[in-house]
Amino acid sequence: MRVSVSWLREYVDLPAHLTPADLEQSLVGLGLEVESIVDLAGTVTGPLVVGEVREIEELTGFKKPIRFCRVDVGDANGTGELQEIVCGARNFAVGDRVVVILPGGVLPGNFAIGARRTYGRNSRGMICSAKELGLGDDHAGIIVLPGSSPAKPGDDARPVVGLDDVVVEVELTPDRGYQMSVRGIARELSHAFGVPFRDPGLASAPAGTEAPAYPVEVRDPVGCDRFAARMVRGVNPAAPSPAWMVQRLTTAGIRSLSLPVDITNYVMLELGQPMHAFDADRITGSLVVRRAVAGEQLTTLDGVVRTLVAEDMVISDAGLPNPNPAAGADAGAPISLAAVMGGESSEVVAETSNVLFEAAHWDPVMVGRTARRHRLFSAAAKRWERGVDPALPLVAIDRAVRLLVEHGGGATGAEILDIDHRTSPVPVVMPADLPSRRVGVAYPADRVAALLTEIGCTVAAGPDQLTADPGEVGVAAGGAVSFVVTPPTWRPDLTDPADLVEEVVRLDGYDRVPAVLPVAPAGRGLTWQQRRRRAVARMLADRGYVEVLCSPFVAVELADQLGLPAGDARRRAVRLANPLSEEEPALRTTLLGPLLGVLRRNLGRGQRDLALYEIGTVFHPRTEAGTPPRMGVEHRPSDAELAAADAVLPEQPQHVAVVLAGEVEPGGWWGEGRPAGWADAVEAARTVLAAAGIPEDRVTVRAVEHAPWHPGRCAQLVVDGVTVGYAGELHPAVIAGLELPRRTAAMELDLDAVPAAPVRQAPVISSFPPALIDVALVVDVDVPVAQVQGALVEGAGELLESVRLFDVYAGEQLGAGRRSLAYKLTFRAPDRTLTVEEAVAARDAAVAAVAERFGATLRGV
Repeated sequence: MRVSVSWLREYVDLPAHLTPADLEQSLVGLGLEVESIVDLAGTVTGPLVVGEVREIEELTGFKKPIRFCRVDVGDANGTGELQEIVCGARNFAVGDRVVVILPGGVLPGNFAIGARRTYGRNSRGMICSAKELGLGDDHAGIIVLPGSSPAKPGDDARPVVGLDDVVVEVELTPDRGYQMSVRGIARELSHAFGVPFRDPGLASAPAGTEAPAYPVEVRDPVGCDRFAARMVRGVNPAAPSPAWMVQRLTTAGIRSLSLPVDITNYVMLELGQPMHAFDADRITGSLVVRRAVAGEQLTTLDGVVRTLVAEDMVISDAGLPNPNPAAGADAGAPISLAAVMGGESSEVVAETSNVLFEAAHWDPVMVGRTARRHRLFSAAAKRWERGVDPALPLVAIDRAVRLLVEHGGGATGAEILDIDHRTSPVPVVMPADLPSRRVGVAYPADRVAALLTEIGCTVAAGPDQLTADPGEVGVAAGGAVSFVVTPPTWRPDLTDPADLVEEVVRLDGYDRVPAVLPVAPAGRGLTWQQRRRRAVARMLADRGYVEVLCSPFVAVELADQLGLPAGDARRRAVRLANPLSEEEPALRTTLLGPLLGVLRRNLGRGQRDLALYEIGTVFHPRTEAGTPPRMGVEHRPSDAELAAADAVLPEQPQHVAVVLAGEVEPGGWWGEGRPAGWADAVEAARTVLAAAGIPEDRVTVRAVEHAPWHPGRCAQLVVDGVTVGYAGELHPAVIAGLELPRRTAAMELDLDAVPAAPVRQAPVISSFPPALIDVALVVDVDVPVAQVQGALVEGAGELLESVRLFDVYAGEQLGAGRRSLAYKLTFRAPDRTLTVEEAVAARDAAVAAVAERFGATLRGV
C-alpha cells in the first residue's frame, strides 16, 4: 500500500522533522515490511510546471494516434510563447490544465527531457502521466488537473500533484488487514513514536433508521453479517473530484474515474472499509444479498462475463428477471459480485445524479475463494480476505455522504439502512506472565496490560488460578494472575494467547529481545539409526550410485505393473482422501515403483548407464486401524490422545533400494565393458549390510522366487534368520510393462528390520605366516554359493582366517547340472607357525563338511 506522509499527519502527530530513515526504522520495528520510502521533491529535477492546452492538431499517417499541442506555460519557458509538444495521449482536450516538464528537466529513472524533432514536428518538453512522474502505475493517460484547482499556467506543478511530499509503500502480512488503510498505518506510527492518534474509525455517525434508505434483504447473514446503505439525490453529474483527492488517489496507484467512485476509493484507503456506489436510477427493484446459483452470469465492471458458483455471494436486483430458473422467482438478477467487483448494469455513469452508497461486512473466507476462483484480486477483495472492521460501515457511509454533498451537491436522505447480525469479539484468557515465559524478557503485568490497551484491547483481571496447560513450563506455584483480553473489532487476528504475546513483544520492541543461542545439551547427538542411514548413503555414493528423492505417491495400478501376487501385503496401500493428483492417489508400499519411474525418465532423456538409489519410508496400513481421536487446539493433546492418533497412522519403515541399467564398467580402448546384472544388485545389498555394521557371517543369501524379480535370478537377504530384503534381476514381464532395458536389476532392503550393529571385539593379529590352500569343489548348480562357503567355514574350525571364492566353472567334463567352485583358504594360528599336516587336516575337514552336506567332490586345481 502506498500512502503520503501528509495524509498520515492528519490523524497522527508525527515529529515535524521526521526523516525517511527514521520513518522506515519505526515501521520495520513494528513488523511492517517497507518496500520504499521516497521523498518526491527530489525525484523530478528541473522545470515542472502547470500548462494549459490551447491548440491540438491531430497528426495522421502514423501507426498510432499522435497530437501536436500548443501549451501555455506562462513565463516558465522564458519567452511567454506557447510551448510546442508532441503527445500520444488522448484523455485531454483544449482548455485542460496539464503537467508539463520543460527541456532540461529530468524524470524518475534519470530520463532527461530535451527538445527534438519527432513525427515531423518540433517537440519541446513532455506532458506527463502519473507513472512518468513516479506517482503511480497509471500510464493510460496524462494527468489532467481538476477544474477546481487554483493553479495557473507557469506555476510550479510539484505541490499541485503532490511532489512536495514523502510517499511510503509497505507490504502487509496476510493477518494484518487493519494496516491496509491510512487509519491502520497512522495507528502503528502512534505506537512507534508515542504520539497522539485521532482514530477516524471512531467518529460519530448517525445510526440506522426504522425506514431503510433502500429496501434490502440479506438472505445469508453468515456471508454478510452487516449491510449499510444511504442515498444521496440530485448530485451534479459533472462535478469533478477535488484536486487533493485525485492527488492522494494517484499516489496510492488508483486512477480517478468520477466523483462518487473516487469517494468510495478514498474512504477505502482512509478507513480500510471497501464501499460501492450504485446508480439508484438503474436499479429497478429491491436489493437481495444472497448466495449465487450455480450457472448464473454477471458482467463485472471490467467487461468480463463471469459464470458464478454456489459459494459466491451476489447483490441482485429483484426487479430484474433472472434467466436461470434455479434462482427462484424473487431472487432477481445479479448486479454485483459481492465484496469483489460491481456489475456494469448498476455502475455510476456520466449521467448519474442519484447515488446509493453501500458499505457491508463480508465473510473473509468467502471473499478470498471468490477472488481466486474468478482471478479478481481487486483492492477491496485484498482487504476483505485479510479482515475488515465490522464497526466501520456506518462511519464510512457518513464520511462518503458528506464528501459527495460537499463536492457534488445533492441532498442526503434521512433514511439509513443498517442490517446488523454481528457477533461480539471472543475474549482471550492469558496468563499475565506468559509473554515473559515465552520470550525470556521480563514484562511486568502492568506493562502487559498497558501495551494491550494501547492497541485497543479491553483488559480485565482474570481468575487468579489457572489450569496449567500440559505444554506450558514454568507456571508459578499456586497459579498465575491472568488477564481476560477482549480484542478490538479491527483486530480479528487476535484469537489466541500467542497472538497477544506477539503484540506485547512487537510494541515493546523486538530489539529488546536478546539474541541468545540455545545451549546444546550433551548426549543428544545422532541416534544409531541416523548414523546407520548416513553410513549407508555414503557407502552407496562411494560405489557410484546416485541418490534420488522420489514422490511417495503412486498409482493404484503399480501393484499390477510389478506383478505382485493377489495376497501380497504390498498391494494394501493407504489411499489419500485429497490427493495431489487423481492419477497417483496412493502411498507407496515399496520404493521400487517410483525409483523405476525415475530410471525410465532418465533413460528417456538419453542416459544409458544408470545406478540410482533412494533411502526413504514406505507406508503399510495397519490391519486394525480405528478412528482417529478428535483433538482441539485449546490445549496440548494428552499422551493417551497422541497414542490413539499414532495407532491409526500407517506403519512407516525406512527402506533402501537401488536400480541398475546399462554398463557398470564402461568399455573403451582398454577392452569391453561389463553390463549390470543380478550379481551387482546382490553386491549392493551386501554393501548396505556391511555399512550397517552387520558381520558377513550373520548374513545369509539364498535363491528364492519373489515378485517383481526374475524367479531364477532373485536372492533373499537374511540376517540372523530374519528376511531383510531381496535383490536380483527384474522379471521380464515387469521390464516389458515398464519399458525398461533388458536385464535391469534392483535391490530393496528394510533398514528397520536390520538389527543394530554389534559391539565388535578388536581382532587378534598374528605375527606368524599364513598357510594358503586352494580347493575346487564340484557341486550341483542349484546349491547356493553362500551355503557352500558357510559349510567350509564351519568344517575348517578356528584355524581358518578367511575364505574367498575366486572362480566358478561349468563344462561338459563336469557333467550336466554340475559346476566347480574354487575357493582360496587362508589358515593361520595366533601362537605358532602351522605345520603342513595341520593345514591339510583343516582343509580336509572343511571339504568333508561340504561333501557331507551337499555331496561335493574335490576337483584338482
